[in-house]
Order: sequence, then structure tokens, then C-alpha cells
Amino acid sequence: MFKDRHRQVLYVGKAIDLKSRVSSYFVSSLATKTAQMVSQIDAIVYTIVESEIESLLLEAYYIKQFQPKYNSRLTDDKLYPSIRITIKDKYPKILYARKHDDPKSLYFGPFPHASAVKMVMRIIRHVFPFESVVRHAKRICLYNHLGLCPCSPVFDSEILQKEYRSNTRSIIRILEGKSKDILKELVKKRDVLSKTEQFEDAAKVQKQITALEVILQPVRKPMEYAINPNLRSDLRQEELDDLAVILRNSGCLVKSIRKIECYDTSNIQGKQAVGSMVVFVDGEKETKFYRKYKIRREETPDDFASMEEVLTRRLKHTEWEYPDLIIVDGGKGQISSALKAFAKYNVSLPLIGLAKREETIVIPVLSRHSGKRSDSRIKTWTSRRSSEEGQVTDQRSLRDSRTGDDEKNFREVSLSKDSKALLLIMRIRDEAHRFAITYHRKLRSKSMLRTEM
Repeated sequence: MFKDRHRQVLYVGKAIDLKSRVSSYFVSSLATKTAQMVSQIDAIVYTIVESEIESLLLEAYYIKQFQPKYNSRLTDDKLYPSIRITIKDKYPKILYARKHDDPKSLYFGPFPHASAVKMVMRIIRHVFPFESVVRHAKRICLYNHLGLCPCSPVFDSEILQKEYRSNTRSIIRILEGKSKDILKELVKKRDVLSKTEQFEDAAKVQKQITALEVILQPVRKPMEYAINPNLRSDLRQEELDDLAVILRNSGCLVKSIRKIECYDTSNIQGKQAVGSMVVFVDGEKETKFYRKYKIRREETPDDFASMEEVLTRRLKHTEWEYPDLIIVDGGKGQISSALKAFAKYNVSLPLIGLAKREETIVIPVLSRHSGKRSDSRIKTWTSRRSSEEGQVTDQRSLRDSRTGDDEKNFREVSLSKDSKALLLIMRIRDEAHRFAITYHRKLRSKSMLRTEM
């Protein structure tokens, strides 16, 4: 928001790169109206949000609230699109409108950026298919073949109508900033379908869940950002504080958490094995500190040894600031590999793992340990191979073979799926996995290219 010396809002805008966007207003050649606005700017206020949808909703909210002089074109509802939902129809249509002239329809907007709102709706349509024309032809359309349109005139039925209206309600709630509630309901629906062995329908719901988790970051209501412009940083701090409390109560000797490093490995049957290190500071990723590792050991599938190698190579760089917490993607085996690397350098750092199956946090008891203690912990968890197949023993057999003393060396913590601490760890773990798999694919592509040549 650009404000004048009386703190009146002159203009509201949005951008992914705010620095470039704002800088574009302070150049020598500007249109007369823009130059007039810039001459009145006394302060710039910004709010960081989570997603494109949030930015669209917040921008429209601010403009309606403050009626900025230089956003005046938006207030007449003529030049910018709104999202119109014909909620009274048997099959509600999702349309773009320039005027709010149908009292029987539900409107969202107007939105200043037509291209952005259309992009968002295209994304939503992949999750919840809808019809985008007032009168749909009585034949199957192209969008139906793409999985984006149910073609109700062709496939009209009570079941389709029920499903379509459910999808419409979900779209409305997304535009109201309630995507988190939708995810919970979809998860519950998927679980019910799975228990009743309706696996095909459960798979469809899971596809919706996955799409929502990927393309829709947590959406908050515009009013929340209006009340607290620092909401995003406050949310990150809440996650970090929640995690610190849980870890301390579970025996992980961590004081406060500011810098977190997370490690993951990736390979296909040991080929092109790689490791990744991602760094988060104050709950936000710092890509300049990311590191990728090409595993140097023999190309045999041993995730535990790969994790040990990655941590060993990282700890070698004593000039890099140590983190307040290290996360490894995996359970007790990966943690034991990390402890073995710790022992080589006699370091003592808080360490946890995130077990994939149940998203359980695994904590080695007394994380701040000596090198000697670390070495004693990893004896049972050292990677073992089958003499016949040369494969790493299945994690289940490792778990079955551990002794009572080994069991006491780890504590498993299960958190609710909506726990702030768990969501933070999962977000960091997913970023480490993304970074590792991207590097792995790059190496695999190069290898395939050399083979073909």
C-alpha cells in the first residue's frame, strides 16, 4: 500500500517480487497520473501472504475497505472481473463477470488482476471440475476429456448433481479462505471410502487431497492480514515455538530454534544416489545455504550409509554455522547414521527424524551427546546386507532385531495432523525431498544421455 503524509491509502497492489514492482514506480519517465501518485507517496506498507489466492483476496479486500484514489477504476466493477457462481442452478456455473447484476448469483471480487484470477481458477478446476458456460451443449466437450468439466447435459444424474454441488461448495469455501476445512473433510471422506473398500472412489478423493496440498498453501482470511500485517512471520514463529516446546518435553535438549537443517537422500536401486541439505531460518527457506551431494560410495542401495556420508561431509565444514536443529528424513536407521557422523567430529547437536509411514517424530534420547555415546547407539543400527542379494535389510527386520537397550535410545512422538510443529517439520522435509529428487533426476538424465551416445 502506498500512503500519503496523512496516512491515507493512495494505491494497493500485489506482486511476487515486491522490490521490482515498487522500484518500477520510481523511474524518470512515468505517465502523468502515475507521476502524480508517486509525488504524494510518504510511506509504503507491505504484507506477506501465503499464496496467490490470498494475495488476490487481500488486495480486493483492501481496495474495498480503503477506496484508494488510484485504484478508482476497480470500484465501478466494470473493467475488472469478478467470479460469478450461479448457485441457484441445478448445476451451478463458475463464470467471469464484469458487473454484479444477478441477485441470484454469488460474486467474489472484483479482482484487479484478470490474468491472475483466471490462473487461480484454472488451478482450482483441476481439483474440483466445473462448467464454465451458461448453456452447456448437449454433447461431451473438450474439457470433459481433460477431466475439467462434468458435462451435466450429457451425464445428468442424481449422483452427479450431488457430487457437483459438493464441488461447488468447496470452491466457494476456498474463495472464502477455508481450504483447511475442505482438506479435513476430504481426508475423512477418503478414510470412510477406504474402510468400506471403495478403493477406486477413495483414490479419486486422494487425488483431490494431493492436488490441494500441492497447489493451495494455507489460506487465511483477508481480515487477519488487515489486523496484523506481520501475520506470516508470527505464524512461522508460533510453529517454531511449538516445536521447541514439544522437543524439550520429549527429551531433545533444544533451547530456541532459529536455524534448521534437513537432510534427505534419493536413488533408484543405488544408481545416481544423491543427498540434499536444505536450510530454514526463522521458519522460512534460505536457498542460498542449500547444498547437494553426489554420493561417492559404491552404487548399492544403502540409504543409511548415504545419510552418514552426507552428514559427515557437511560437518567437515566447520566454517558453516551449526544449526539449532537437524532433521533427517527417516526413522531410527537414518538417525543412527547421523549419530555416527556426529561421533566422527565429536559434535553435539539436537537431532530428530520424521518417519514416513505415520509421520512420527523420532528423537534419540539425550540429543546432546558425546561422540562415545553416539557410537554405542549405532551398533545395532549399522546397515546390514543380505549375503545372497546384497540388499539392505528391510527396516521391519531391523526393528524386530533391536534389543531392549536399543529401544530405550529412541522416543517416538505422534502429533495430531494439524499440529503446527508437525506441519513445519513436514514442510521442511518435503522441501529436502524435492531438492534431492530434482538433483537425482538431473544426474539420471545425464547418465541416460551418455548411454545413448
